[in-house]
Amino acid sequence: MNTRSISFRLVAWYGGLLAGIFLLLCALLYLDLRRFLEDDLSRAQSRRARQIAATLLVHVKQTGETYVASQTKDWYEPEINDRFIRITRADGTLLYTSGIPNDGSFNPTDVPAFPPPQTESSRKVTLPGGKTLVVGSLNYQPPGSPAYLIEFGELLDPVETMLEHLFLQLALGLPLAVIIITFGGYLLVRRALTPVEQITRAAERITQHNLSERLPVTQTGDQLEQLSISLNRMIARLDDAFQNSRRFVADASHELRTPLTILRGELENIAEDTRLDRELRDRAASLLEETEHLGKIVNQLFTLSRLDAGEAQREWARFDLSELAKTTADQMSLLAEDKGISIDCEAGAPVWVEGDRVRLKQVVVNLLDNAIKYTRGKGAIQLRVRGVNGDAVLEVADNGIGIPPESLPHIFERFYRVDPSRVENSESAGLGLSIVKSICTAHGAEIEAQSTPGSGSSFRVKLPLAKHS
Repeated sequence: MNTRSISFRLVAWYGGLLAGIFLLLCALLYLDLRRFLEDDLSRAQSRRARQIAATLLVHVKQTGETYVASQTKDWYEPEINDRFIRITRADGTLLYTSGIPNDGSFNPTDVPAFPPPQTESSRKVTLPGGKTLVVGSLNYQPPGSPAYLIEFGELLDPVETMLEHLFLQLALGLPLAVIIITFGGYLLVRRALTPVEQITRAAERITQHNLSERLPVTQTGDQLEQLSISLNRMIARLDDAFQNSRRFVADASHELRTPLTILRGELENIAEDTRLDRELRDRAASLLEETEHLGKIVNQLFTLSRLDAGEAQREWARFDLSELAKTTADQMSLLAEDKGISIDCEAGAPVWVEGDRVRLKQVVVNLLDNAIKYTRGKGAIQLRVRGVNGDAVLEVADNGIGIPPESLPHIFERFYRVDPSRVENSESAGLGLSIVKSICTAHGAEIEAQSTPGSGSSFRVKLPLAKHS
């Protein structure tokens, strides 16, 4: 996963923000519910203390304290209900105190005595063992009698149990909710970025050979739509610039061929004219060589312009690439033998492809010529053709001087030349491999090069096999 991608950062920010908000809301819910439950329990104890005062102590002068104590025990059953009740006289003596609850959860004698409040109050008492008792207190004076302190208490355990269950549910539910919502955010981001991916794929398909294609425009009315429109306008301007460049190269190379042919003929006549001074004829011969070199460059430019115009896609036929490679190797063997170089051709079984036979032969010629040029005497060149996984693979490997690593990425660029001093009598214009690349592109083929300086180079062309007729 690419942690620097915009989709990852959006999802991470979205998930982190949601997790923070949910965590804050859960904390507020937990604390608020805790406060509410504790306050409700405190109010309940105070209410029960007032109930004892209003129903029993109000008539203590007529009924007597013994009646109050017995009725308190019978009505509220503190031992059975795990409650604490204590009624204290004004002089500090006890009128009634509850016993130890049946579950033995606490001992009422452990509840310390507090000064009587002005009216009523509530407090939390921590008992030995860590339990918390919520006690409501009421200072009540019946008519014609001294005041009594009524204390009614209940353990906080039910509230703690409820809060523990809530905390467990939040602890389990919060991560699950964040994961689900984050996954939903991921799907939302992916859907939102789908037009961007479509634009990216379309942009990858556009090359100098299909600049007439345009990027998809999503009718969203936002910046994404404006970006697509702006990019399409830029591609249109590039298309115009490439078309003008192609027309210029095609027109220039075409117009230069006629005067160069005339110039070459005149120089040949001058170089062969015995009436002229020998030095003059030698100069004419030198000019003739440069003219021929210039003519070769013009022809290569003309070839590139025709390839750019799609000329290689018009004359397609089905033929055997192995047979083409063998016949081309035989034709190039004489040139290789002049330098003491052997060409080993491994092209046995037929490998059928579809394409322009003349142009694909030009690929083999250029690659072999390149290998011969950069291989020293008594070297060896291997030419192999085979079918691999639905593709025809043509390889040309040599044990020549190789290509420097810094030059390897640029060798298919037009007019790019590796250091000419590495090869004697190098007159290359840097267009041979560019023509190979253009022919391969026109045929939907891939070409790649590998090289080790001092050990040789290898060029590998892979194009689809012909469909069975």
